[in-house]
Amino acid sequence: MNPNDKIEGVARGLGVLEAFSEARPRMTAQQTADCTGLTRTAARRQLLTLAHLGYLATDGKLYWLSSRVLRLAQAFLDSSRLARIVQPYLQRIAQGLQETAYMSVLDGVDVIYIARQGPSRATSTGYGAGERLPSPLTAAGLVMLSHLSDAEQTHLIEKYEIKNFTSETISDKALLAITIKNTRTQGWAISERQVDMNYRGIAVPLLDHKGTLHGALSVTISLVHEEREAAVKRVLPILRDTANSLRNLI
Repeated sequence: MNPNDKIEGVARGLGVLEAFSEARPRMTAQQTADCTGLTRTAARRQLLTLAHLGYLATDGKLYWLSSRVLRLAQAFLDSSRLARIVQPYLQRIAQGLQETAYMSVLDGVDVIYIARQGPSRATSTGYGAGERLPSPLTAAGLVMLSHLSDAEQTHLIEKYEIKNFTSETISDKALLAITIKNTRTQGWAISERQVDMNYRGIAVPLLDHKGTLHGALSVTISLVHEEREAAVKRVLPILRDTANSLRNLI
């Protein structure tokens, strides 16, 4: 990109929005400056502008994200060509397996679910479109990480902040690196009890006809009624067939 074409104000404003997180849900101007690299004056002006536009709420001292921010995410979900193409295929997976099927993409160290289809029977399992999770703890994340270069994998593992969701969550980065490399060799991924003790995920990469990675297809299933080997035998062929069917469409 030509530096002369860059609008610094837009970049700084988006950087301020992205600075809010679970660990920093509410911030003062000084706290915003500290985590964005802006001066306190510049951070305050960005906060005031974003509050005026409705993307932040404030009590005069602290600032926090407003629900208007969700418009940006919804606009992506509504306009994503990839999600529209994949959705009917997710419906077939869900109907055929009677499980919840997803399409997800990689965003830094996180996986984001951009399309979802559940079975017709009532279910409370799984995640909604737009939700994100640490990529190393999901089958979809592992399979996408396995398609990165060795240098990219190393960089992301170094950046990854370990969160223990369950007693079996992988918390050793060396073990995580081995898991990713094994996933690359295997060509698909399985993740069990990493985020929830009751569920496993199985995923395959979503590639185009040139072999370029666009995301992952995955299914979340209960651990209660099915052993690991039986689950893989039931789910993996359908995911692979679906991914192959999509290669010339994305």
